[in-house]
Amino acid sequence: MKLHDSIGPNPHVVRMFMHEKGITLPAIKVDLMKGENRKAPYLKNNSMGQTPALELDDGSFVCEITAICEYLDDKNPKNSLIGTTPEERAETRMWTRRIDLNILEPMANGFRYAEGLPLFKDRIPTIPEASPGLKRVAQHNLAWLDKQMEGKQFVVGNRLTLADILLFGFLDFFAGVGQPIPPELKNVTAWHARMKARPSAAA
Repeated sequence: MKLHDSIGPNPHVVRMFMHEKGITLPAIKVDLMKGENRKAPYLKNNSMGQTPALELDDGSFVCEITAICEYLDDKNPKNSLIGTTPEERAETRMWTRRIDLNILEPMANGFRYAEGLPLFKDRIPTIPEASPGLKRVAQHNLAWLDKQMEGKQFVVGNRLTLADILLFGFLDFFAGVGQPIPPELKNVTAWHARMKARPSAAA
């Protein structure tokens, strides 16, 4: 297998997941700044023009970061970051879905339509006037998550999961480009510091 890798929070999530699992794969760098992901030959790998993409041994591709991570977890089931029982896996997927849909998607589009607009305006449809509202949605739902994390070490309690890695990859990136974690969110702030201290955070 090979990982078609690049800068940005999405590839960081997969690299961090791999590090936590002890998985090493050869990487092919894709230059997002030059738009290599939006043209041939990369579009044959992922027609959405997004990174990363996992190239399998048969030449096929798995795209979308949650799908890539779940595939790698299935192929390397030891120390699962999804769960070892149907109940654990359902809980992880529930929180991963909530975080992705309600926090990360509006956060990412808030960036693409504002700070990231010079890069994205000629690549995807953009709605600059929607950015402030999207950022407010992300912050509202992050505050909701802060309450849910009271007394927890990780999003799903006492076990590190894909939900933590997904959330960290995006919060850490966007904190530096206009969407910092509000300091009053004590649970998320403490959790972020714990995640930042993990060796995998630098992957």
